[in-house]
Order: sequence, then structure tokens, then C-alpha cells
Amino acid sequence: MSILSAVALFVACVVALWLFAERLVDSAGRIAKRFGVSDLVVGLTIVAIGTSAPEFAVTVVAAVEGRGNISVGNVAGSNIFNLGFILGGVALWRGLSTSRTLVYRDGGLLLLSTLALVLFAADGSVTRTEGAVLILSLIGYVALLMVRREAPDVDLPGASATWRDAIVLPVSISALVFAAHYLVVAASTLAGAMGVSDWVIGVTVVAAGTSAPEIVVAVAALLKKRDALSAGSLIGSDIFNVLGVLGVAALATPLAVSSESLPSLMLLSSLVIVVLVMMRTGWRLSRLEGAVLVMIAAARWVYDFTGGA
Repeated sequence: MSILSAVALFVACVVALWLFAERLVDSAGRIAKRFGVSDLVVGLTIVAIGTSAPEFAVTVVAAVEGRGNISVGNVAGSNIFNLGFILGGVALWRGLSTSRTLVYRDGGLLLLSTLALVLFAADGSVTRTEGAVLILSLIGYVALLMVRREAPDVDLPGASATWRDAIVLPVSISALVFAAHYLVVAASTLAGAMGVSDWVIGVTVVAAGTSAPEIVVAVAALLKKRDALSAGSLIGSDIFNVLGVLGVAALATPLAVSSESLPSLMLLSSLVIVVLVMMRTGWRLSRLEGAVLVMIAAARWVYDFTGGA
């Protein structure tokens, strides 16, 4: 495959991931409403899982194809992208209000799960047992959300599902998997042509492409002045990326992780801590703090393509 073809394929796959992930979120939200699921469960599960669908598809496909570095790199890169470029960019625009629940409960779980991922990957692999631990943690988190049932500020399209959603949902998931396969193919081709590793491509270009749904949700929430949804959807998506996406991928096949993954995983852990401290200070992310987050994510990209290749 030529470089031009790889670029065209990559762009086409990113567009497909964006479009079908958006349809998946809408359809899943309508189905959840149809069956009487609370607003909290819809917002922190359906929206988060839906926006994590591209990461799930890319990560699992890469794992099955034996590219563990793309799997872990995509999740680490997506989470850094979400917290740095997207959350930071949204705060840079006009600042974001936060809450005690978001910081302590959801942010605390994100920090613990990220530290667990660093520990699991330190020996060069994420095993099936470790994947099971991640998934069980996610199940416990969802169970807690269902028991607590606080009502967040979530504005989901549609009040009820129709028969079309029973078709749209599985078709969207299938399309995501299909597009994810060719995204991995294109990314690997570009990695070889550029002389950089699968890890670098996974943690930067693929991560940015699969974060497209998070961008859509965060920006839409910002335009509607829904700060809780904008910040909460990103934190929730990052939780599902670590616990659900990597958990399922590791269960499918143990993930081999090279030593070059550790700096990005350590950065992710540090970034989560920084974000939580910023969100706790005055219960708000200021424009200045948003600028700092964007610069941290940008500096990591520069390092990956220069010193990390």
C-alpha cells in the first residue's frame, strides 16, 4: 500500500468512526430511555461507552492482530488527548465548572484505574487475569451508578426508541469494527513509512482519530453551557477506555507492552492528578489551567515524534 493510499484510507476510517459512533450514541440513548434507565446511568454509561466505541474497536482489533503496543498506546494516547487537548481546549475557551462527585468519585476511580494500568504494564504485558480485574472494576462502578442514581445534566436526543434503533445499533457497532481494522492497517503502514514505531502512531495519530466522538460531545455540551456533561463525558470515557476497552482486549489475548509505553503511561497518571487538582481548586477549570493542559498534551506529541520514535 502506498503512502497516499494509506493516508486516504486513514482519513476515510476516521470519518466512518466519527459518523457511526455518533449514530451509536444516539441510538443507545433512545434505547436506554425506552427501557426507563435513569438520566445518570444514561449519561455516565451509554454516552461514555458510545464515545469510547472507536477506542474499543481499534484496541480489540489491534490486540487480536498481535499489535499490543497499538492497543495500549491508543488507550493511553486517547486519554491524554481527552484530558489535554479536549478538556483543556474546552476550558481554554471559557472555563468549566466542576463538582465534588465528579472529582472525588469519578476522578478518583480514573486515577486508581490508571495507576493499576501502569502497574500491570510494568512487567511488559497485561494478562488475562489483569484484564478480568479491570472489567470487574468497571462492573462494580456501573453497579454503584445504578444504585446511587443521581440525575446529571444530560441532554440526550430522542425520548424513545423505535424499531429502527434495533437495526442501527448493531450496524453501527459492526461498521466501527470494520473501520477500526483498516485504521490499524493504515496506521501501521504510515508507521513504517515514517520510520516510527507502532507505539508512537498509536499514542498520537490513531488516538486523536478515535477521540472524535469525545470532541463532538464535549463541544456540543460547551455550546449548550452544559459544563457537567462536557467534563463528565470525558472523565467517563477515560474510565471506560482503561477498565472496559483494555479489559476486554486483555481477555481476548494477553497484551505485550514494550518499555517505550511506560513514559506515556506515567504521563497519563500525572496528567490525571493535575486535572483533578485543577478541578478541585475552586471547583472550576480556568482558562489558564486549560492552556496548561493543552500545552502538556502538545509537548507529549512533540516528544513522541522526535525523541520517542
